[in-house]
Amino acid sequence: MLLPAKSEVARQLRHYRAWERSMLASPTDVTVRTTFEDSGYTLCVLMGKRCAREAADAAERYLRTNLVTHAQEQPERFAPSGHKAPSGAA
Repeated sequence: MLLPAKSEVARQLRHYRAWERSMLASPTDVTVRTTFEDSGYTLCVLMGKRCAREAADAAERYLRTNLVTHAQEQPERFAPSGHKAPSGAA
């Protein structure tokens, strides 16, 4: 699966959260609600989810996975100095 740039995910998640706060502060404002829903839709498309809340959760998980995933993919790079990576690691 092709993954979006983390910088774009972070930007869209910030945008969604800002409009979420505005919508909660002014729930009867049609313009605020529409913009909030639009930002949720954008996040859904970006994260491949059908629900904005699920998309926001997925975005947060995706943004947290950077170092752990990278360390698992390249163990020799993260081995303590003076130690060799396990044989078989390239």
